[in-house]
Amino acid sequence: MDTRAQVSQLSRERREALAERIRSRMSRPDGPPADHDVTIVGGGAAALTLALELRRERPATRVQVIEPNVHPVPEVTHTVGESTVEVSAHYLRDRLGLGDHLSTAQIRKMGLRMFFSVGSNTDIAQRMELGSSSFVPQVTYQIDRGRLENELSRRCVAEGVEITRGRVRSVQLSNSSSPHTLAIQDGEMITETTARWVIDASGRNRLLPRHLGIRQANEHHCNAVWFRVATEIDVGRWSDDPDWRGRLVEGDRALSTNHLMGEGYWVWLIRLASGATSVGIVADPAYHSFDTFNTLAKAMAWIRDHEPQCAAVLAEHAEEIQDFRVMKKYSHGAAKVYDGSARWGLTGDAGIFLDPLYSSGLDLVAIGNGLITDMITRELDGEDVVARAQISDTLFRSFTEMWLAVYQDQYSLMGVPNVMSAKIIWDVAFYWGFIGFLYMNGRFVSLADDPGFVPHLDGLIALSNRVQRFFREWAATESSSPTVPFVDLYAPLNFMVTLHTAMMHPSDTFTEQFDSNANLLRRLAGQLVDTVLAEKSVTFGDDAVMRQVQEWQRDPLLHELRSAYRREQGSDPISSDWIVTAAPALQSS
Repeated sequence: MDTRAQVSQLSRERREALAERIRSRMSRPDGPPADHDVTIVGGGAAALTLALELRRERPATRVQVIEPNVHPVPEVTHTVGESTVEVSAHYLRDRLGLGDHLSTAQIRKMGLRMFFSVGSNTDIAQRMELGSSSFVPQVTYQIDRGRLENELSRRCVAEGVEITRGRVRSVQLSNSSSPHTLAIQDGEMITETTARWVIDASGRNRLLPRHLGIRQANEHHCNAVWFRVATEIDVGRWSDDPDWRGRLVEGDRALSTNHLMGEGYWVWLIRLASGATSVGIVADPAYHSFDTFNTLAKAMAWIRDHEPQCAAVLAEHAEEIQDFRVMKKYSHGAAKVYDGSARWGLTGDAGIFLDPLYSSGLDLVAIGNGLITDMITRELDGEDVVARAQISDTLFRSFTEMWLAVYQDQYSLMGVPNVMSAKIIWDVAFYWGFIGFLYMNGRFVSLADDPGFVPHLDGLIALSNRVQRFFREWAATESSSPTVPFVDLYAPLNFMVTLHTAMMHPSDTFTEQFDSNANLLRRLAGQLVDTVLAEKSVTFGDDAVMRQVQEWQRDPLLHELRSAYRREQGSDPISSDWIVTAAPALQSS
């Protein structure tokens, strides 16, 4: 049978894939063919989701994943934080088609929930609580990472991804159109493979950043330890107080990512579908030295000192602790994440990791993998992506710099409940109205085609950075910690409902909705500043507070934000109960 006859007997999908592969190779006649179009180093969630996305976006793409571990991996496999928020949930469920797995093998999350320190932290019902009284419409999940990675691996194999067992010992990046060469070690055997593109998803091993000298430190110095307990720890059972138990109109506190907050630290409690509970300590070394909790015995003693009610529950299940991991100075960056000319990229922890507080790790994977997929598929189809990669690299790093400011130097606020509660609500609102809205509308990938939109982004980035600094300035003026029993971060706050709803539904009039979101966020910032100024302006006996008030009053951006808030509050009021001050009229109940 001749070749033409053989081809004619292939299915339509196979014929299209063959034609695409031929076109891909013909588009680069000056270079020898590679063994793979894309080799991804690492076999965790970042690597496997990227492989799956590449194959779904361009089925002819020859994708290899070099994985040091054999799947299925144990279900204790995990990293810092085990939750998805809106962007990563959308990515896994809607972009990659994992909705059936998420709904049957993982747990629906009931948002984040925070309990602020009071006294000796022996009664959770006495702690100021921030969280939602009901589920928000956009479904998010608590992720058992072992389960997720096993499912991703299975789907990658089904989609035609080549999984290679071993560790990459070296990468020789080509400085021409020739393929890159990777040396792989599996036991005593070392083999070589070639690829047109190399993507580093090796996690904190950071293969390419070490090789290229582009690892970048930052000034966020927090540390973390975590472990799993083979039982369900339910915060909702920690008090029998009827008022406390009756705050939720649906759901269960155990379904939230629960945070026990104190000055310079937070402890997480996350229930997982395997029946275990993840427990972690995250702390700023300016307040809590890492060597006071960097072993299991020290961590248990640290929790007894700072969170005795939690420690008592853990003591009951001491024999069920499954593992213990540490991560010193977990936050890091990279001087570059994509290079279209040299044909490499970074994703996941191999590139940039910020902080686990808002579970942003998988969000960065979702956004970054989308940019990488766009870049690679265009290049394999013959497009010059050098300039596009430069734009995507600058965009991604600019967003992560803004995002880092949400965490860096902010752990001091965790011991000031009224300031931290306002910050959390602002942070979530900003995330829904800006980052989430851009992602759901596919704008991270398309921003390279619309440079005129960049000034709009710059304005909101500047707003975010100024508000984060305002929180620190406000906290420095607090001599006491006024609290209310409960702050509901969603249903009673009309602006939260507005921003969440707009994020969920891609807009036919994107620019108009973006401008509306930006205006609402500016008004929220103005309301925050105006409310705090009104309270602090009567503190005549404290010279330091009065100096801060005067600085706020002279700040032109804060003046502009206050004016925007006052101008529209009468005709289009936004809820005020999110700002807890000493003024009873502004307190939530």
